[in-house]
Amino acid sequence: MSFVKIWVHLVFATKNREPLLQKEFRYDVYKHVSENCIDKDIFLQAINGYSDHIHCLISLGKDQNISKISQLIKGESSFWINQNNLTIEKFAWQDDYFAVSVSESQVKTVINYIKNQEIHHSKKSFAEEVDEFMMRYGWQTIKDN
Repeated sequence: MSFVKIWVHLVFATKNREPLLQKEFRYDVYKHVSENCIDKDIFLQAINGYSDHIHCLISLGKDQNISKISQLIKGESSFWINQNNLTIEKFAWQDDYFAVSVSESQVKTVINYIKNQEIHHSKKSFAEEVDEFMMRYGWQTIKDN
């Protein structure tokens, strides 16, 4: 029997980082994503976000990869948001996403970080958060290259 436990912190934003995930329905989106993950055998440990992005903590299964997981979560959730007319304009996620591995010793810290997105973003914008991630993890956007 194979055993795989690879934690991934996955972050993706709304198209053009538009603040489309309004507080009135944001938690319905998280609930729907959680239910969809169960249906698709994606182990989602934590989900939360803000008006323009979502954070997920996922444990990859032995036959899963980040690209496919991201595609399943983003594709189905944008379809559901549009089907339920939750936004005035057509909803879409950006094509890109951010994903980093998380060590077992940091899982609780990442869960708390994800759970506290409302508080976190009352002090720091998503753009500032992205810049912080870029510095911490040493990656650049295409335009920076």
